[in-house]
Amino acid sequence: MRPPMTKREPKLQPVAGTPHESRSVGEAIGKLYALMDAGHRRRFFLLLPAVTVMALMQVVGIASVLPFLALVTDPSVVETNSYLSWAYANLGFQSLDSFLVFAGVAALVVLVLSNAFTAFVEWLLLRYSWNLNHSLSVKLLREYLAKPYVFFLDRNTAGLATNILSEVKQAVRGFVLAALQLITRSIVTLFILALLAALYPMLALLTFGFLGAAYGVTFLIVRRGMAESGRLRSNADRARFQAASEALSGIKDIRILGREEPFLRRFARHSRVYEKQMARQQVISSVPRYAFETIAFGGMLIIVLVLLLRGQGVAEIVPTLGVFAFATMRLLPALQSLFSSLTALRFSTPSVDVLHRDLEALGRHPAPSRPVAPLPFRESIELRGVRFTYPGAPRPVLDGFDLRIEANTTVGLVGATGSGKTTTVDILLGLLIPEEGELLVDGVPVTDENRRAWQANLGYVPQQIYLADDTIAANIAFGVRHDRIDMAAVERAARLANVHDFIATELPQGYQTMVGERGVRLSGGQRQRLGIARALYHDPSVLVFDEATSALDNVTEESIFRAVSELGKSKTIVMIAHRMSTVRGCDAIYLLDHGVVRAKGTYDELLASSPLFQAMVNVGTGEGPEREAAAMAS
Repeated sequence: MRPPMTKREPKLQPVAGTPHESRSVGEAIGKLYALMDAGHRRRFFLLLPAVTVMALMQVVGIASVLPFLALVTDPSVVETNSYLSWAYANLGFQSLDSFLVFAGVAALVVLVLSNAFTAFVEWLLLRYSWNLNHSLSVKLLREYLAKPYVFFLDRNTAGLATNILSEVKQAVRGFVLAALQLITRSIVTLFILALLAALYPMLALLTFGFLGAAYGVTFLIVRRGMAESGRLRSNADRARFQAASEALSGIKDIRILGREEPFLRRFARHSRVYEKQMARQQVISSVPRYAFETIAFGGMLIIVLVLLLRGQGVAEIVPTLGVFAFATMRLLPALQSLFSSLTALRFSTPSVDVLHRDLEALGRHPAPSRPVAPLPFRESIELRGVRFTYPGAPRPVLDGFDLRIEANTTVGLVGATGSGKTTTVDILLGLLIPEEGELLVDGVPVTDENRRAWQANLGYVPQQIYLADDTIAANIAFGVRHDRIDMAAVERAARLANVHDFIATELPQGYQTMVGERGVRLSGGQRQRLGIARALYHDPSVLVFDEATSALDNVTEESIFRAVSELGKSKTIVMIAHRMSTVRGCDAIYLLDHGVVRAKGTYDELLASSPLFQAMVNVGTGEGPEREAAAMAS
């Protein structure tokens, strides 16, 4: 029995002060750095020299324009400038025209090399960020897969998928890449300003002071709103994933009931919040650029007027103006990128918090293991003194529970809804870990160290069969690579599950037929029989049927359990059933009620000695509503 669970939509209003919420960009950087492996940390620091060289080449490219513009406006400068005079004399030039062409070509070559190297560094940064996106996504999925089964009982899988696919992407693109761009543009900006300061100290100071102050004040105004907007985006993104997932998963019921519009409205509401926050962040990041471009080029006109008023001629103004124009062309995108990166960092901080929250426990749970040798099992399976309570439940489902199953027998678990049957089976399967007591196999306790070895003995058939959008054969050999599927084992399992004839004669490509997403092209009974075949594929020593024949007709159920009864001579079979005919041939039947075993025996023994079992049998055969009421009340 599991506690009732209610559907709750994710809250869209951010909750401040949560234990995992970063209070600053610096704290978020520390969290993200902690999540990186050693390889990504090392590569991050190796990128810094490349970024520095790129910035230096951009400065050299800007500086190379100055001598060319000086020669164009006043060729005689080759005689007054010591550097140009040295180059003219030592490189063997015979005319000013040829030297001018050389200066222009040299400036162009430096510019091309600078831009080429800049593009190469940008490629390195993007390659690094997307590789980190891959690494964190895989790490997050691995962590989820390694979580205890109880972790998934009160979590929406759409939210987990959002974290893997969307939050990782936002954290990497909006935070890591923004941080790399911030570092890159900071170095470029500092180098350009250093060049301008060396050439024109006062003008450089005025330029940087004005533009830097303008961007800084703008960022201080919007930074708090960016953090709040980022939290709203994260919550809305998770909510829209959940709304879309539930709408598509429940399409059959939605179509029959005509509920398309409510589901669409729910998705649209969350999608609208997501759209507004994304647009807000991008507008705030980009719009200031246009105002500051106007200011910057207006400033250059002011520089020209000032220089003219100071009596400088056109020949002196043009080189200065050219360098400032070229430097501004480089400086403005760098400053804009700095501003955009800072806003992106604030906006994406909640995504880093989400990743840190779900990844900070790495190492506490074992990673999903590879196939292991089965734990030896020859005598019995035993639950001894088991106590288990679901998270948030007011009382335990099982308390002091004892159960013993002999090897190579068929055992049935019966009882009213809420009696603890499914919880008992989940503990036998090693999915749930008792708070007290233990699961023993041949007297050996099942622990974290050998739990996977115990599970290697098991074949499990649930009431609802999950089928992947793959071939029939791949669904029977679930999780096995296509080139390693044992088709003889697939066919043997299908024959035992009474589904081989259907596959061979009615499906167009036999075992290679695609089943469609979640097996939508198959009937409920066909899906159930494929689930049974899947459980039998690895030839397990223990088979667990959790209402596995509920979707089958009586004839098919009878044929399957004739095969199961034959298997029971060499396998241990545990089955949960509400249909009493299902457990009629069991060697032993345990009648559970409110987490305890009320009675044990064969079908005929319980029918003779247990009023509760008699009532359940009579309900199953339709002998009156008073019997049903008595069974449910017991």
